[in-house]
Amino acid sequence: MLSSIVPSHEPPVRQPSSLATTAAPYVVEDCLGLLQVLSDGTVLRFPPPPFPAGDACDDGRVEWRDAVYDADNNLGVRMYRPNNKGAEAAAEHKTTTKLPVLVYFPGGGFCFGSYSYPKNHALCLRMAAELPAVVCSFDHRLAPEHRLPAAFEDAEAALLWLPGQVLRDPWLAGRADPRRVFVSGTSSGACVAHQMAVRFGTAGLHPKMKVAGYILLMPYFLSEEPTPSELSTPATALLSRERSDRYVRLAMPAGWSKDHPLVNPFGPYSPSLAAADVGRVLVVAAERDLVRDKNLEYAERMKAMGKDVRLAVFQGQEHAFCAIKPLSAAADEVIRLIKRFIHDECNGC
Repeated sequence: MLSSIVPSHEPPVRQPSSLATTAAPYVVEDCLGLLQVLSDGTVLRFPPPPFPAGDACDDGRVEWRDAVYDADNNLGVRMYRPNNKGAEAAAEHKTTTKLPVLVYFPGGGFCFGSYSYPKNHALCLRMAAELPAVVCSFDHRLAPEHRLPAAFEDAEAALLWLPGQVLRDPWLAGRADPRRVFVSGTSSGACVAHQMAVRFGTAGLHPKMKVAGYILLMPYFLSEEPTPSELSTPATALLSRERSDRYVRLAMPAGWSKDHPLVNPFGPYSPSLAAADVGRVLVVAAERDLVRDKNLEYAERMKAMGKDVRLAVFQGQEHAFCAIKPLSAAADEVIRLIKRFIHDECNGC
């Protein structure tokens, strides 16, 4: 089913507010030029800049198509599968060989981001071709129109929708291995992936479908008590304290702070994770990232509870580097790391 979602090149969507004002509305919140909130409550959304370099990734090695997984909320998924028509690909991966399924939730502070963003598309093309894997990149409702827990509710709906596609959709069924599903995400998308680990664990999404692991790329974990990595993050960083606080203002449920359990797994209001059967987890952290210390704390505390958590820290890198620069050498290494994890060759992580 082709997606009816408005493509990213459409003009900004202006959503009128019921709040009347005589003064001309002005911008009160701006998120990287992708999202603006006006003084009258109007929300404006703008397309991301093009990423021409990523066009080289769409070289025929991977086929992709869009579908809608939640018609009521007009939420879509972009599905990728390696194209085995080439002689080299066919020799290495027979058409009868089923591939792991990588579920991917893009980042954006819960306020923006989509599978249709050119850089996210380039990263998913690369992962599908180079892991290789069937990749399913899901959108979710965005704040401030839809504050948390909307994103997590949508992710749960996405994972419950997935078995029907993997097991019965001819486009996926012959290529996807339902016993090797990996749930991943970057930044806020990694927060979503963590909560899906708590929700679903390894128990399975369906009697014939199993989640084999979770991959958290620089999860957007926060706390009211600032960490050294947060305090040392420069104002010029992609994820600065100012921008992070803006996302919190726009996305958190009314009255909640950065200690909400959805973004602070070990906060004062968070349930214990001791009994959570999260299975294998890979955490990727960046040295020059505001959330670095929260990522390291997460990995250490999960390990202390006996969880199978592997941690990789990328020196010199900033937040969401593999999604921001999907063609970089550092992104190359992240993809290789994910490949080793999927094939259970990550003991050195």
